[in-house]
Amino acid sequence: MERQVIHPTQVSYSQAHQITGFKRLLFISGQLPQCDACILPKDFDGQCRRAWANVERQLEAAGMDFSNLVKVTTFLTDRRMRKRNYEIRHEVLGEHSPALTVVIAELYEEGWMVEIEAIAAD
Repeated sequence: MERQVIHPTQVSYSQAHQITGFKRLLFISGQLPQCDACILPKDFDGQCRRAWANVERQLEAAGMDFSNLVKVTTFLTDRRMRKRNYEIRHEVLGEHSPALTVVIAELYEEGWMVEIEAIAAD
């Protein structure tokens, strides 16, 4: 698979990814800040890290990892969480920078602060 990150302007994220020669696309439904055996974290950091851990579980189940991500959409319930979301995403992904959208929205369950959906390719 060949990947080209497209940066027509200088911003802190990839504005586009062009992929060619890929074998598979993985569409990951919105991953929430909880799991079957877990208690919902009360703080944003805990919820964001849990949602990313759930994204990672889906990637691993498909034999992929974070480096396969080409598009991430993050839903936040409060715009004041933008900076912390950015910081945690960079802790999780390191230098990898998929195309990105952040949406401020009301989520399905009260108490959820973040939901992350993604597309991966290999």
